[in-house]
Amino acid sequence: MNIVSLLPSTTEIIFDLGLEDQLRGVTVECNWPAGARAGREIVVDTFTKPGMTPGDIDAIVKERMAAGLDLYNLDDDALARCAPDLILSQDLCRVCAVASGDVDAAIARLRCDATVLQIDPQNLLEVIESINTIAHAAGVSHRGLVLTQALHERLLAVSENVKGKTRPPVFVLEWIDPPFGAGHWVPDIIAAAGGDPVLCRPGQRSVQTTWQEITAAAPAVVIVAPCGFNLDGAAEQAHSIEHLLPSSASVWAIDADSVMVRPGPRLVDGVEAIAAMLHNNAPDNDVLRKIR
Repeated sequence: MNIVSLLPSTTEIIFDLGLEDQLRGVTVECNWPAGARAGREIVVDTFTKPGMTPGDIDAIVKERMAAGLDLYNLDDDALARCAPDLILSQDLCRVCAVASGDVDAAIARLRCDATVLQIDPQNLLEVIESINTIAHAAGVSHRGLVLTQALHERLLAVSENVKGKTRPPVFVLEWIDPPFGAGHWVPDIIAAAGGDPVLCRPGQRSVQTTWQEITAAAPAVVIVAPCGFNLDGAAEQAHSIEHLLPSSASVWAIDADSVMVRPGPRLVDGVEAIAAMLHNNAPDNDVLRKIR
């Protein structure tokens, strides 16, 4: 089976299921594991450019979406060279990746009979279950069950560790210009880690907020988790808006791409890291950095 992944998260899942030898095409944003793009067709490029600020990116997104234009375009030639049997797509977020409808149109143009599997989890449990969905479609259902069972066991261990402990109010800042609170599975991550997520929309799209609303929510902890940025990028942005955040809150930057915004297995890494930060006074690590 030839597989094409149009999402960084599904690329990670394909590798975790041991199917990397069947992965023919990925996007330019598929950067985990290291070398995920090597030797594979790049079927989707990014619409961002180096040096763009969060405000620049937000302006382009709003302009193109208002005009009915796509942010991403499939490379038909690259997709055809993959000769795909299975294409992993989404309709969850048009800002994050190509929508499945655009994929359907592309395979119609190419007269391809690939199966397009839409992966649209809304919460943390659905993220984990999507692993089984992909494993079943790829003919390795048992591998999916083994992986998801291990993830559930890790979540259970965290739950036992934080049981009975005070849950501090936590605000996750998913974008800084303009400020956005988190949605979908991110509030589940905070709750699983033993925090009380505030100013958020569990299982729904993230929405724009204001610095005044953030202050009024009175979070004890603010986690700066800008979508599309790693730990260094998140830390840089956190420093730039630190003065706008409630003075009583501790502020942390997190590697959002790795453990917060991509709906894949590493979200459980995020739960473990945040739980250790909230309840065990954990120091800086590979995914979390204290700003103040």
